[in-house]
Amino acid sequence: MRYGATDRESDQVEDRRGGGGYFPRGGGGVVIPMGGGGRGLGLGWILLIGIGCLLLGINPLALLTGGGLQVPDMPRPSAPRTGAPDLPGLPGQPGVGQSSDEMGKFVRRVLADNEDVWTRVFQAAGKQYQKPTLVLFSGATHTACGPGQSAMGPFYCPLDQKIYVDLSFYDTMKRRFGASGDFAQAYVIAHEIGHHVQNQLGIAEAVQQAKMRAGGEAEANALQVRMELQADCLAGVWASLNEQVKSRLEPGDIEEGLNAAAAIGDDMIQRRTQGYVVPDAFTHGSSAQRVKWFRRGLESGQVRACDTFSSPNV
Repeated sequence: MRYGATDRESDQVEDRRGGGGYFPRGGGGVVIPMGGGGRGLGLGWILLIGIGCLLLGINPLALLTGGGLQVPDMPRPSAPRTGAPDLPGLPGQPGVGQSSDEMGKFVRRVLADNEDVWTRVFQAAGKQYQKPTLVLFSGATHTACGPGQSAMGPFYCPLDQKIYVDLSFYDTMKRRFGASGDFAQAYVIAHEIGHHVQNQLGIAEAVQQAKMRAGGEAEANALQVRMELQADCLAGVWASLNEQVKSRLEPGDIEEGLNAAAAIGDDMIQRRTQGYVVPDAFTHGSSAQRVKWFRRGLESGQVRACDTFSSPNV
């Protein structure tokens, strides 16, 4: 990805690294688990869609019939660049920079790009985007959703609207899953920000409530999978819109993102850890599903393309 010294770094970063853990006072909670099998559209799905739509000012019927949120009309990443649209709040030009903490700078720049894109998208819908905070930690830390540990991987806590990342996860991605590259790292952050977008639209709470009413673990997992795949799709939307404004992508970046989505699919992880696949236990979606929805967001650049909840087959 093309980042340099002139690119903005987000100030919404809380660096807890090297502090031996950070445990301020705070409430408990449950981390929304990440990522199992799709089901058909029923009344519950319609209610979930309706809640999110109404909070964003969208006609739910329009979404179900092919309409939905209109975002700035930008060409797809594969289209020839004829000049990026002049959108307010989306500055930044590629440059060259060096730092003793390159990874820290990188995640701050990725976060800044996400802030710019989602602020613009929400403005187009007449809404205000509330920026999340990204917490960098090492080993373990406190969150409003309970203890956070490196072994959990990056995660989003809706109770404090913070994204938690131990940067050592990127080494794990590379060594254990063969997913390397800066765009693969950006995809991980964009996925968690996708959960923040869901939280602002009320989708996260609606899914959590629906999971509590679910008839069993498999049904609850199916709900979670659709939520995770929607976050993958929203990450793709961000990458698409960000590319057309800031021209961040370099040759091979898209392949890095698709490879990362495939590498952390539930089926791939289950094969590595237990030697067999149990679809009803999926909590993120299969490799094919994750690639499908990330690609859908990337190629469309449209939030309305990410309606995993009304899709009969995810």
